[in-house]
Amino acid sequence: MNSFVVSVAALFCLTTANAQTWNVDKAHAKVGFTVTHLMLSEVDGNFKNYEAKLTASKPDLSDAVIELTADVNSIDTDNDRRDGHLKGADFFDAAKFPTLTFKSTSFKKVEGKKYKLTGDLTMHGITKPLTLDAVLTGPVTMENQMGKQEKAGLKISGTLKRSDYSLGTIPVTVVSDEVELKAFGEFAKANPAVAEKK
Repeated sequence: MNSFVVSVAALFCLTTANAQTWNVDKAHAKVGFTVTHLMLSEVDGNFKNYEAKLTASKPDLSDAVIELTADVNSIDTDNDRRDGHLKGADFFDAAKFPTLTFKSTSFKKVEGKKYKLTGDLTMHGITKPLTLDAVLTGPVTMENQMGKQEKAGLKISGTLKRSDYSLGTIPVTVVSDEVELKAFGEFAKANPAVAEKK
């Protein structure tokens, strides 16, 4: 029994030691959403301030863990009045719940570059499991004036119901209950040597 525990612990330590962090390149990324207004037109929005990374121990990133934190106060729908309403108590209530977070619990290949991404989304003080579609491109090695760097692309899409997170009591004939999620980004493998210098 003791030898089994030791073996499991050693395997865990080895996996953790081999894990690599990939950080999002915000110049080539976006965390957005779409709702339907009055059952007639679509309204797009996004979060301007966020942090995202993925961690993986396999070279092909097939065991990736994706993490995201977004600042609710940075919500932007290209309309100041609407943004203020969304931040208020009727919707996100940013004063009480200033961030939303997502951390994956499963990243399973469907075929080719397509994956099913499952994780826990915490929003408006409520945490629920959420399954999304993901497309992983790469990783590939890029070379520029700074040298070689490994990069990968990740595109995520799916839907959720705002009622599951108690986001607003406005009728669905005004703002749809279903919210379409759309996020994408380039991720660059962190350089351990650079991290140690910081």
